Amino acid sequence: MTVEPPPANATSTEPYPPYPAYPPPPPPDRLTRFFLRIQTGTPRWLAPLGVLGCVAAASGYVLWADPAAADANAQPTCLVKFLTGFDCPGCGGTRAVWYMLHGDLPAAARHHALLLFVAPFIAYLYVAWAGKAWFGWRLPSWEPSSKALLWFLGAWGIFSVLRNLPWEPFTWFFV
Repeated sequence: MTVEPPPANATSTEPYPPYPAYPPPPPPDRLTRFFLRIQTGTPRWLAPLGVLGCVAAASGYVLWADPAAADANAQPTCLVKFLTGFDCPGCGGTRAVWYMLHGDLPAAARHHALLLFVAPFIAYLYVAWAGKAWFGWRLPSWEPSSKALLWFLGAWGIFSVLRNLPWEPFTWFFV
């Protein structure tokens, strides 16, 4: 049996069959049920505390390891720099964090200028998130648009290219 399309002046679509019903999703497996139980039983304040602990541990490691005092003749630990000889977009970030933790902002900018620029934004996002979870604060939310994120990624890409150019004034970015 073929279904004829309705005439042009008709408003009803009754001759067409209804859309097929989608099958119900399968029941979750044991692992999914386990993680769902953990997620529903975990208090909201635990996630910001975990992130704070990770940041504190990473900061403690950077302070202990002192990447700024590393031997200049040692092999680079960055895989991109080791294989190509070029600075990757993140090269100098650990040293920049070390200098920021010591309050030497010009030296931090010397090693990774964009990290120094982004650090206050990341800190504000964390304080707004943790303040809402812990104390119920309603700080003004900052949600960067996709256009702003694309501009930042473009600036990071340009910075990554400029820091590898061997001419003045771009050698200032070379770490």
